[in-house]
Amino acid sequence: MTNDMQRRREIPVYMVVPPRALLLDIAGPMEVLRKANLVQEEVFFSVRYIGPAPTVGSSIGLQLAAVEPLPEELPEGSLVVVSGAADKPLGQVFDSRAEDVRLEAAIVAWLKRAILPGRRLVSICSGALLAARAGLLDGYECTTHHETTAELIRLAPTARVRENRLYVEDGERLTSAGITAGIDLMLHIVAKEAGHATALAVARYLVVYLRRGGADPQLSPWLEGRNHIHPAIHRAQDAVAADPARDWSVDELARVAVTSPRNLSRLFNEHTGMSVSDYVNRMRIALAHELVVTTRLDMESVAERAGFASTRQFRRAWNRLHSASPSRARKLPPEHARA
Repeated sequence: MTNDMQRRREIPVYMVVPPRALLLDIAGPMEVLRKANLVQEEVFFSVRYIGPAPTVGSSIGLQLAAVEPLPEELPEGSLVVVSGAADKPLGQVFDSRAEDVRLEAAIVAWLKRAILPGRRLVSICSGALLAARAGLLDGYECTTHHETTAELIRLAPTARVRENRLYVEDGERLTSAGITAGIDLMLHIVAKEAGHATALAVARYLVVYLRRGGADPQLSPWLEGRNHIHPAIHRAQDAVAADPARDWSVDELARVAVTSPRNLSRLFNEHTGMSVSDYVNRMRIALAHELVVTTRLDMESVAERAGFASTRQFRRAWNRLHSASPSRARKLPPEHARA
């Protein structure tokens, strides 16, 4: 084993495969992890597919085989992902769901035993219903597919169920809305574990348009302005994201993007809705925000490390994006620090 492999941090991932598994709930998030393993070497997502039956049908009629048994226990630090299920799989007619009911009950019983502190539970789409039946969402903020929201509220009456949300993270409980939102949630997890640059590289590979609506979770500033597929702009954005504190001029970024300064400015406004300088400042403020809430550095040091010429310049840029001052943001809980 090489030294690099020995230094690599491994995260055990267990994908729970229910009967009538909605295939995109499995393939989408796992494709995110596959690509994340390929584009960086610091973190390795070790994936296993587990369930109460070795073979199950899927939403599109394809049989899923070689599913491992549900393990007796999970190592600390595990990520357990529970897929949703389809009511009417493609090309299949069910006279009885008795066997499916038995398999789902086995999953629920296993979740009750296996999800201990230190094990994160991730549900995709209607997978939240299995988690709720196990009592694992009681008291937590969570979400699910819009068609199963009422059922989730019934199964977890003390949960704070959020509608019209792509995903919700509450401690060791992470839940997502319908189907492709599982990709959004897994990109969020990858960003936390392997860094924003890795999540961006995976999103670009998957050609995922980063979505934001009025009720969606706050979009990470590292991902703002990235819902396009223009390669020249991505080259410039990648460079800024890798080193926000650098003294980036339009001319220098144009060289990175392999285009003219005038064309880069035009492309930025057209595809991101902001100027080059606005984007650079947003990345610097994103870095400064992380320094404010995760360190005890004084504001002069934060400003310097984030690439601002002075504390005054830093505060002016900060106040354009945040209603709470840097010192107040440091005192707020993480989920409110961007208010």
